Order: sequence, then structure tokens, then C-alpha cells
Amino acid sequence: MKKNLITLALIACCANVNAETLTVTCKNPMNISRTDVPVVIDVRGKDVHSAKVELNGTEQIYQADDLNGDGKVDELCFLADFGKKETKTFTVTLSDDGEFTTFPSNRVYAEMLLNNPKEKGKRQTSYISGLTVDDDVNPYNLLQHHGPAFETELVAYRIYFDNRQTVDIYGKYRKGMEIKQTQFYPTKDELASGFGDDCLWVGSTLGVGSLRGWDGSKPQLLDKVSHRTERILSRGPLRTVVEVVDNNWDTYNAGKPRVDLHILYILYAGHRDLEVKARFLQPTDDYTFCTGVINVKNSTEYTDKKGLRGCWGTDWPVSEKDSAGHKRETVGLAVCIAKDNFKQDLPSDKDNYPVLVSPKQGMINYHIAFCSDNENFGFHTDKDWYKWMQSWKKELDNPVVVKVE
Repeated sequence: MKKNLITLALIACCANVNAETLTVTCKNPMNISRTDVPVVIDVRGKDVHSAKVELNGTEQIYQADDLNGDGKVDELCFLADFGKKETKTFTVTLSDDGEFTTFPSNRVYAEMLLNNPKEKGKRQTSYISGLTVDDDVNPYNLLQHHGPAFETELVAYRIYFDNRQTVDIYGKYRKGMEIKQTQFYPTKDELASGFGDDCLWVGSTLGVGSLRGWDGSKPQLLDKVSHRTERILSRGPLRTVVEVVDNNWDTYNAGKPRVDLHILYILYAGHRDLEVKARFLQPTDDYTFCTGVINVKNSTEYTDKKGLRGCWGTDWPVSEKDSAGHKRETVGLAVCIAKDNFKQDLPSDKDNYPVLVSPKQGMINYHIAFCSDNENFGFHTDKDWYKWMQSWKKELDNPVVVKVE
């Protein structure tokens, strides 16, 4: 009798497990091959505790992310390669039982560290996931590399934790993961062995695609907020997700109320471009904001006047007073604004190539990218960089079509 009761209990337990199988059909609409294409499935509202992604019976690496901090998965993503006009069909199984598979994370990396005075001159070890400060607190110098840093095998980025919130860059010579070792500041020995380095001086400029306020004549820093937060929401294995939050921000749009801004910076394995998704919690579709790229000294410029803008130039990667021991760096920079958010290019000035943008249904979406002339795998002339930018925009404008059934 006791044995029967145990069996019945196991049957009842299994009966409460709910699984859902989705057929995900993905079609490449372009007549080019594409690699590491992100496929993102919205699973909000589902109680998902484990998953499996398969292609023709072969299990695929996936990633499950909680993006709003409520302890529930919001998005499931995986990467796929496609031939010309190719269609692939994936089977995705979602379950309210079990645990998500832990896959090796060796193609992306993200870190955020407090500077420990006891470790001055050494690699820092005080890893954190995020930080929130009041408006009168500036943690810029309290953090290693001044904010979160994240990378793929191609590129690395960081976001300043101050009123600039500038997106800054780290260029590589060869493909590989470096930030965990160099922490954005390689030693002389690491440089001599081929590690990359900070390759752009940004100051208070737009850097690479930083989002700023707009007062009708020039970009404005995010210096009027109640609280500022930067945190790492996901560390891999396929993408890093960094969130920046500005509560009660005065955007410098004359006469308009303050707003709450949430920005997600999403970097996928195999990519040099960074996806930026800015969301406002209040109505803002009649507001104007500014982004763009820094006007690198002696740079040439490319723009299609429809949201794609970039430059190619050479300058010191640090301020003039700190230039000893450094060499001038040549970089290509780019921003590509979603059609619904693009307003207009503005004339370049000594600091920036600015672009005006406005939210659509409370959202501003765009991508940013860069290359370093040091790369043994990238671009080495403005002509080649601008050609890549145009191809990049075509791919962004023609995403893989995903149908979930």
C-alpha cells in the first residue's frame, strides 16, 4: 500500500509539469549568407523554468534572460547561421519545471568592479552586478574602467557611470576575449604580446552613440536626475545585456516634464555592433533627443541622411597631457538609427557628428558600431569602413523573419 501511494504521488507530481512546444520558422530574406543572427522569442507571461532548442534534432545553445528583475524569464534567444534566402525551422520546448541548461560562456563577457585601494596597481577583484546612486554622487572614479565593460571576440565597450553616460571603446589586434584579463587597462607586457587597448578619447562628446538631451541648440548631459543606475542584466553565453536607468531626468526639452529613462545595451556574440533600446516610462513622442558620434580629428564622414552616419579618423586615445606612452589611434565609428526614430542630421562641429532622434511609442532604437585600424581581421580605410556601414544597414533593415507557432 505504501509503495502504491509513492507511485501515485510521483504520477501526480509529473502531471503538474506543463510543457509547451513551439515551432520557430526563420527565413533569411536577403541574397547573402549571414552568421550569428539573433533569434529572440518573447516569453513574457509564461512560467518558464527550463527550455530546449533544437534544429533537426540537434540541441542548440540558448540564453534565457530576466530583463525586468521580477525573477521570471522575459526573452529566450539563440544564434543561427543562414545561407542565401535560407529558411530554418527550430523546435523550442518550454517547461515550468526543471532548470535552464548552463552552457559555456566563451564568446561574450561582461564585468563591473569596485576599485579596491588595497589592490591598487593590481587586477581588481570586487565584482558587482550593479549600482544605484543619488543625483549628487559620482561613482566614476570608484569603479574600475569607470562603469560596466563588455565584449565579444571582435570588440569591447564600456559605459561611463556619470552624467555623460558615454559609450567608449576598446580596440583589438586579434580576435579573442581580453577584458577579464586586462580589465580595459592592459599592462606594458600585455600590450607587447598583442592585447588591445582603449582606442578613443571621448571627453564630453557623444563618443559612439551616447544618448543625450537636447535644448534646441546643442546636446546636453544627463546631469539632472534623482537617481542613476547601471547594472549587468546578463553575462552570456550568447549576449551581454547592460541596463542604464535615469530616474526623474530633466531632458532639457523646454517646458516638458521630467521622465524616467531605461536603456538596454545588447551585445551579441560574433558582432561588432551594439544594439541600443531606450524606453521611456512617460509619454515622450513629442520630445527630441540627440545621439551621433564624436568628430575624430582629421576625420572623413559618411551619411545617407536617413539615419546612418559615421566617420573615420585618427587621434590620441587619451588627453594630451596623458599621451606619453600612447600612439595615435585610427578608428571607424558609426550609428544607425531606426527609421521611426530618425529626425535629422545636424551639421558637424568640432566635437560631434550629431543626429536628432525622437521616441516612437516611448521607444528609441538604434545600433552603434566601431572598428580599429589595429585589427588583423577588420577594416583599414574609410572607403572599406563606409562600405561595411552600408551593408550593415541593409542587414538591419532586412532582419531574418521569425514566425512562432
